[in-house]
Parts: sequence; C-alpha cells; structure tokens
Amino acid sequence: MASNYPVRSVSLPSRSHPSTIKTEEELSKLQIWEEEEESSRLASAESICKSLSGLEDLYICIDDLLNMASTQQVLCQNQNQHQKCIDELLDGSVKLLDICGITRDSMLQIKERVQALHSMARRRKGDSSIENTIASYTCFRKKMNKDAKKFIATLKQMDNKLLGVSPLVDQNHHLSAVIRVLREVNAVTSSIFQSLLLFLSASGSKPKQSRWSLVSKLMHKGSVSCEEKKQEIVNELESVDVALRSHDMGKMQHVQTSLKELEGSIEGLEKNLENLFRRLIRTRASLLNIISQSS
Repeated sequence: MASNYPVRSVSLPSRSHPSTIKTEEELSKLQIWEEEEESSRLASAESICKSLSGLEDLYICIDDLLNMASTQQVLCQNQNQHQKCIDELLDGSVKLLDICGITRDSMLQIKERVQALHSMARRRKGDSSIENTIASYTCFRKKMNKDAKKFIATLKQMDNKLLGVSPLVDQNHHLSAVIRVLREVNAVTSSIFQSLLLFLSASGSKPKQSRWSLVSKLMHKGSVSCEEKKQEIVNELESVDVALRSHDMGKMQHVQTSLKELEGSIEGLEKNLENLFRRLIRTRASLLNIISQSS
C-alpha cells in the first residue's frame, strides 16, 4: 500500500544545531523508505539492509543530540518531573537492543544452514544426505518463524504503548522536542525490525499501515490516507523455501543460484545488524549516563 503523509516537522530547539538538522533529515529518509516498503507485500533483503544502514545513521545523529550540553542539562533538570517518559524510552531501548542482538545471532545460524544446503545442491541425485539436510533446514525455518512472530508481538506491544501516550506538553520546548524525537526513533526502529522479522518468517502477512505512520500521525496530528495496491513479491528466503518444498531435484541449478543470492543477502543483513547493535548500545549508554548525573 502506498501512503500519503503530511510534511514532517520535528520541532527541535529554536536555535538550530547541526545535529538536530541531521536528525530531521535521517528521519525523513526513513519515512520515504516506509512509504516505498508499504507498496510491497514483503520487503527485499536489499531494501531492509538500506533501512538498517539508515537507522545506524539516525542513531549517530541521536548520539550527537544526547551529547549536546543543553540536551543533557534539560534532561537532568526535568528527570523527576518526566520520569514516566524516560522510563518508557529506556524500556523501549532495551527491548530493541535484545531483539537486534538475537536477530543478529540468528543470521549466523541461517548462513550456516544455507551453506549446508548449497553444498547439498552440488551433490548427485540419490544422495541420502540430501533429504536429511532439507529436513534440518525446514525444522530450523519453522523455529525461526515462531521466534519471529513472538518478537513481532513484543514490538507491537511497544507500538501500542507509543500510540497510547499523549503528546508531551511542557513549557520547555527543548525537552518536549527531545522526548518526542526519541519516541519517534523507537517507533521507526520497531517498524523496520518488524519488516525484517516478516522477511525472515516469509509469512506474507504484512501490516496494512506501519506503526510508525500511526505514531507520527499522533505526534504531529496529521492525516494519513492509504490506497490499496497489489504487488506480488517473493523474497529471497521464501524463494528457497518454495524450491525446497517442490522436491524437484532436477532444478538444482536454479536452487544453487537462489542459495547463492540468499547467502549474500544474509551476510549483508548480518553486517548491518552488527553495526546497528553497537549503535543501540552506545545510545542507551549515553541516555543512562545522562540520567545517572541527576541521581
């Protein structure tokens, strides 16, 4: 589905700062990715890699924002007054960090099994180990699907909490802007992680409207209109699943090609998740350091 969004306006400190301008730019880039991704049944590995790279850039900007003396001062001075908001941000950050780390580790497991399948595809027809390798991969994919659905449910719960919060009304414009931006960062990270998990589960059951769209709508009081658009896309994992389910060993050349493409995709996802994982740790540490200063 394609979505038409109002022009985003992240109200940051009235006295402009390079880090806040860059944050707005990175959020806008990810918004464009959201619009494009919603037009597809499932996002491709290449598209998700780009979004993960965009998230890494966004968190670099957030680190710059948190390192501003004015930001640290306003958070320290108002921590007690807005403890609930800060706890909500910390809770969201630890959930995103856990899911990122577990998913990153899963990439290595996927790659190992794909490599085993690739080796299997080069063997002669009739080799008894072929069926065992396929059965092992199929069992692993079922577990992956189950885990992905569990993590998606966790992210949706976090989204619902974000949708339920009222816009922060505070006389301190800087504080309101920082809290709002951090909420949006959690929301867009959740949205992209859900797309990644849907890719890994290859379920094809895609949300009709991204949660970040709804969160952004709530925060900025804009309107969102959606129109139906059908576009059948089979991602790299799903393509391999279909080929293996067919049990047509006469098409092993095609299977080898699909496995090679999938292995490259998984390596790209693994690398981007590792980079993002480090950024998530750094951002959480920065926020915790600021809060500890006021204790």
